[in-house]
Amino acid sequence: MEIAVVGNSEFILGFRLAGVEKTYPAESVDQLTELVTKVMSDSEVGILVLKGEDMQKLSVRLRTTLSESVRPTVIAIGGEEGGLSMRERIKRSVGVDLWK
Repeated sequence: MEIAVVGNSEFILGFRLAGVEKTYPAESVDQLTELVTKVMSDSEVGILVLKGEDMQKLSVRLRTTLSESVRPTVIAIGGEEGGLSMRERIKRSVGVDLWK
């Protein structure tokens, strides 16, 4: 299972430095939508990381798909996360509440 990060070049830089190989720079909403859709269909990706602001730029339909996705689990950093906390997303993905 791999981690993928989609966002502007400043956002993905830290992930690249941390060793995440699947980083995709998206400077426009069209690029963002295209790359998120591509990553969602990649069977090797288990976690998709997006900036919260970028998540809000996506269409309602795609945001709904992302928020309901179990694999890959979608993590929005900063801003609104679509209603689910990080704890709930991990619980849904792993099947166990790791905080108990």
